[in-house]
Amino acid sequence: MERKLIFQKDMNLQTSYIRKPEIKMEDAANFLPSKYLREKLPLPSVGEFEVIRHYTNLANLNFCVDTNFYPLGSCTMKYNPKINEEVSKFEGFIDIHPYQNIDTVQGALELIYNLEKLLCEITGMSRFSFQASSGAQAELVGMLMVKKYHKIRKAKKYKVIIPDSSHGTNPATAAMCGYKVIVIESTKDGLVDLDKLAAICDDEIAAMMLTNPNTLGLFEENILEISDLLHKKGALLYYDGANFNALLGVTKPSLMGFDIVHLNLHKTFSTPHGCGGPGAGAVGVREELCEFLPVPLVEKDKKGRFYLNYKVRNSIGRVRSFYGNFSVLVKAYAYLVRLGEDGLNRVSHMAVLAANYLKAKLKDYYLPASQKPCMHEVVFSCINQAKNGVSTLDIAKRLIDYGFHPPTMYFPIVVKEALMIEPTETESKTTLDDFVKAMIEIDTQAKQAPHLLKNAPLTTPLKRVDEVKAARFPVLKWQPENLE
Repeated sequence: MERKLIFQKDMNLQTSYIRKPEIKMEDAANFLPSKYLREKLPLPSVGEFEVIRHYTNLANLNFCVDTNFYPLGSCTMKYNPKINEEVSKFEGFIDIHPYQNIDTVQGALELIYNLEKLLCEITGMSRFSFQASSGAQAELVGMLMVKKYHKIRKAKKYKVIIPDSSHGTNPATAAMCGYKVIVIESTKDGLVDLDKLAAICDDEIAAMMLTNPNTLGLFEENILEISDLLHKKGALLYYDGANFNALLGVTKPSLMGFDIVHLNLHKTFSTPHGCGGPGAGAVGVREELCEFLPVPLVEKDKKGRFYLNYKVRNSIGRVRSFYGNFSVLVKAYAYLVRLGEDGLNRVSHMAVLAANYLKAKLKDYYLPASQKPCMHEVVFSCINQAKNGVSTLDIAKRLIDYGFHPPTMYFPIVVKEALMIEPTETESKTTLDDFVKAMIEIDTQAKQAPHLLKNAPLTTPLKRVDEVKAARFPVLKWQPENLE
């Protein structure tokens, strides 16, 4: 059915427009403070051309993966294919409503059902829920299932182990669920210390939250030993899938012994990230944990009809309204179907190759956090540049002058003056070489002209804003300077 214009049936705007009653100044005075009332409003009078030019120029200041290299470590900011956006706007997807009769949204339910099957195949999990709106909420879902799993078994477990290199949301999530967070230090190579893990892994451990590859971009070589240690104590192993871009088609979390997995569809599966979102955190579990998943789950009856199953034994219940961010699921499904098994495998190989290429090109200028081969991302320490009074922040800000978005700074916290770079598989060798050239030039400037870095960026309308204040006290709308 074709979309209908608002005034398609009646092109006479005078009869189509519903005139609202005019509010007079004396009426406004009844409910507005006098200091906000003005006889004249000093608004500029500008034409359409000036308005369009203003907002176009403003939009051009935006930094995004469509315009520039965006090597934000641990966030997998890769290109979002535009065909996925077009597919998500099909009328059968965009014009439906969650309250519709289930028989009128069979196509949407089939997509969710098929996406679940694909992710189960990719990860080795048995079932997936798509309710979580983000990776952080997916963590919450996973840990709530851990808590209910042990409660049903009447196991007294109140600790969660988290590596010191983990994402900050991991300890926050565990604490929100009422667990005591036990931090385990990494080895000098940046991996989980097995001896220390064995020493703290007792019968009170409920789970361990782990990213593999970890936030240093390293694959946990002893993952099977880690899994075995936990399972012998009746604990579960939780997989933070923010770093899954290196493993697609190569291995599965199930083969490593993970019990619960969350995947950021807005990262690995190339749907818009952050403010281009919304996000989606898919949560998968092995067979024994399926009964704890949030409701509803999409099922298919014997006649091939899809329906929403709310009768899941021991379910943790709902974690949000309706059934998740559906448009994100459409984009992720389109991405998976178009690439196929061979394409997904190539994604991982190219992502790992790109990260190791940057490491090889820059290791003589910036100190690698680990000498081991990296996976999807590489972490450098800028302590050598710091000897000249230049910080990681200065280096990151100077990159803006070269047309590159700054990588992740000061994370993971176990690395001093950390600079975390994830090139992803979508960037060309030309782009990577340009980035390497810029980084080398910045290293030279750090030694010979550190003032350039201390004053960077030099090419932006604003220099360095107070990011902490901006986050805590955001200005979300225009405020007139003088209300009197």
